[in-house]
Amino acid sequence: MRKLLKGTGYTLLILFVLFNTMTAFNAYKLTHFYNRNEIDSTPHAGGLHTAGVIFFGQKSYKSLLKDVPATPYDTFTVITPDHVSLAGWHIRPDTVINGTVLLFHGHAGCRSDVVKEADAFHRMGYDVYLVDFRAHGVSEGNVCTVGYDESKDVKALYDYALAKGADKKRMVLWGISMGAATVMKAVSDFDLKPGKLILEMPFGSLLDAVKGRLHIMQLPPEPLSTFLTFWGGTEQGFWAFGHKPWEYARKINCPVLLQWGIHDPRVTEAETHHIFQNIDTPHKTLIKYANSGHESLYKKEPGKWQTVVGEFLQQQ
Repeated sequence: MRKLLKGTGYTLLILFVLFNTMTAFNAYKLTHFYNRNEIDSTPHAGGLHTAGVIFFGQKSYKSLLKDVPATPYDTFTVITPDHVSLAGWHIRPDTVINGTVLLFHGHAGCRSDVVKEADAFHRMGYDVYLVDFRAHGVSEGNVCTVGYDESKDVKALYDYALAKGADKKRMVLWGISMGAATVMKAVSDFDLKPGKLILEMPFGSLLDAVKGRLHIMQLPPEPLSTFLTFWGGTEQGFWAFGHKPWEYARKINCPVLLQWGIHDPRVTEAETHHIFQNIDTPHKTLIKYANSGHESLYKKEPGKWQTVVGEFLQQQ
């Protein structure tokens, strides 16, 4: 019996070590994006390769810039407080300036993904800035912390726009998914004072974001989400379980428009309501989109988006 128990203990220990090793490798791959010339593009097939991908994870490309603004724009570079170089576009208004809008894309995306929204704000008469987060698009770096360090990117663009003459009282910060969560963290971390926030489908916590990713991959959320969250944060030097946008919401004191798609497979309705309840301002609005999931609400339901956003921006 003693030998049996000892053997079982060793087996469980080995499985525990292997599981931690696998999740550590996969967490590393999920937080890194590479230039295309840094990834072996040779086709691979067979069970051994598949097993390697499952155990060690798979490298991901940085998103390419595809769509560009519909009107003339300038390209600029901004340096973050921790010395990361970010690439961006500035679309100057054709009409009377109503204010300034800063746009922030989602995880694994780039500024091209939010060009349609940028063009819409431009048509409304706003001065528009959009950047690639670190490790995305053509910005510097390979490491993504899913909004934790990227809050410095928001701070950098905020300061850059102010230096270019933007009025913070008429500044709108817009973000989608990770971009929205990052905006919330930046407001909390750096005590930013924008005029308004438009937040589209931010996750409630990093742990919930990992669960959402596993859900769309049709993988069981536990215990994978806990281990992936732990290793992702540990490898990047922060406590990932403390990365909670619903907590950052408590420090928001400007008007907020929070938007979410009813068919969102990644961010739950409960997360959305938790964030909304914690926003510390009476000037807040929650809008749900009946035909949308975790995607561009503007592209999916453009009429409703333009009406809702337009009315929110006109509010005093």
